[in-house]
Amino acid sequence: MLTLANPLGLWALLGIPAVLAIHFLQRQAVILPISTLFLLEKTQRESASGRRFDRLMNSVPLWMQLLAVLLLTWLLAEPRYQKARSTQRVAIVLDSSASMSVIKEQVKQRLIDALPDLQGAAAAIELTLLESASGRERLYKGGSVEDFTLALDNWQPRDGLVDPSQAIRLARSIVAREGIVVYVTDTPSESLPFDARQIALGENIENVGITGVRFERREGALVWSALVRNYSDAPQTRSWRLEFPDGTSSEPKSFDIDAGSLVSIQAAFPEEADRARLVLSNDKFTLDDTFPMVAPSPKSLSLFSSTTPEFTKLSDRMNRSLEAITLSNDADTADVSLISYDALDPMLPDGNAVVFVQDSTSAGSYLKGGIVAEKNPLVDGLNWQALLVRETIQLERLSTDDVLLWQDTRPLIFLRTLEAEPGEPAARQLCFNFDLRLSNATSQPAFIVCLHRFIESIRDSKISKFSENLETGQVLQLAARSSGTEGPAEAISVAHRDSSGKLLSETDYPAAAMLRFNAPLEPGFLTVRQGETELLDAALHFADTREADFIACGAVDTLDSGNAEAVARHTVEDHWWRLWILLLIAALLISWRFSRERAAGNPPPLVTET
Repeated sequence: MLTLANPLGLWALLGIPAVLAIHFLQRQAVILPISTLFLLEKTQRESASGRRFDRLMNSVPLWMQLLAVLLLTWLLAEPRYQKARSTQRVAIVLDSSASMSVIKEQVKQRLIDALPDLQGAAAAIELTLLESASGRERLYKGGSVEDFTLALDNWQPRDGLVDPSQAIRLARSIVAREGIVVYVTDTPSESLPFDARQIALGENIENVGITGVRFERREGALVWSALVRNYSDAPQTRSWRLEFPDGTSSEPKSFDIDAGSLVSIQAAFPEEADRARLVLSNDKFTLDDTFPMVAPSPKSLSLFSSTTPEFTKLSDRMNRSLEAITLSNDADTADVSLISYDALDPMLPDGNAVVFVQDSTSAGSYLKGGIVAEKNPLVDGLNWQALLVRETIQLERLSTDDVLLWQDTRPLIFLRTLEAEPGEPAARQLCFNFDLRLSNATSQPAFIVCLHRFIESIRDSKISKFSENLETGQVLQLAARSSGTEGPAEAISVAHRDSSGKLLSETDYPAAAMLRFNAPLEPGFLTVRQGETELLDAALHFADTREADFIACGAVDTLDSGNAEAVARHTVEDHWWRLWILLLIAALLISWRFSRERAAGNPPPLVTET
């Protein structure tokens, strides 16, 4: 396969019509009047003076000059020949952000059209297709155009805003320094790392989408309220409706929304339905036009409290400020207990509990010394410096307890984890090593927040069903049974369905005390079960509003940069170039020789007239 390293050298072919034009120009003959023709020898019609267009004269200089033009063009175009078994390695990084779904077909067609240019002068091409989101498997690797096209068809951009630097770094390491890295996006970047080329195919489109939904109880009814935003610079008109799993839907309701503004829409969640889908009239970006919903229902927690006035007041406060809390009169069956430690009766419960010291003796002086918090999720970011605590008896601390808060050398708060029963989560106890009555803890925000965090952690570890509205791709942690009474527990099944109930995917995970996984990237409904126990009923919605704003989208194409280096890498030069130079010199010398001889030996041209 022949490649021209300098195609501009072909302009030298313009020398051919120039040479022909010169040879078409003949000197005009001199007219001499005579009386008879037989007295003159035969004359040649070659000019001695004056020029005019005449017939083309076949001569050696003409052909030598044409040959010289062709040889000069060949040398200037720098012909190169393909190396045997040369391969061009190309890594293409696709922007996996959700806004790319608008231009997916344009991306596919542009990349397919670009394959011949990417291969260039190489004998073969090796393609690697990656997503910009880190940690993803390769979409494709190989040299088949059909398989490459199929991988593009199966690609579903659903992520939020993604930094492509790590993916571009990986792509460069795959193709090495000599390979080509291409980043395909809808939002141009001024510069890309690792010598990556860029194809941006974005455009600023008009988009109206749902930014979020919240739920609240009003007069016994569950009411949802959604915010809709117009990202464009022109007023828009849209309509919304609710769709249900049985295929029915509410009547569409129209609304107007000004440029760049927000509108709130709301309605009661149907009591007979456990799930629904809020749908806006479609535009080009469809991900934020739908919002799957379930009626939220957190895990219920029962709370037991000692009957002292301080504890009764604290439990009532917890009941008002936390969701799904019910008060219990049985400490053995309660999910969490608020109890006090009495040195005369030092027995503590076996389950989850919040424990306080109860000191009936006279109050001591206030503790002195600096207050220091350890690094723990229960106390991170909390300010305890205003806490005042009097000297009291202390709880017996075990070597396995984790101290959360110190005052000087005295532990004020520590966390105790009890040994777990088979198949059940381990019980935990948050121990306050002071008397609540002899402190100002109840007036400290840090104290209330710490209690909230602990009780919510107990809720998270409880093996029970709950319903929640989640984001696509969200990291989920679910409490489950790691073992049963007679052996290993059942596997955990995660089923993903669309709004009509059609199964999109189903994944089984081994039994574990805490299952951790990422929610699917496609909006829909998620169900998690362990055997016959349902653990989660959730709706997944797209929530990254940055992807819904297309104002920064644009078009840029730097794919052709660096082609000269690729040509040099996959081809070899014409080894006969020295011979062509000698032939060029020889052609010029021969043309000069014959032109000189003809000019010296030709008589003046004559045209007779009688």
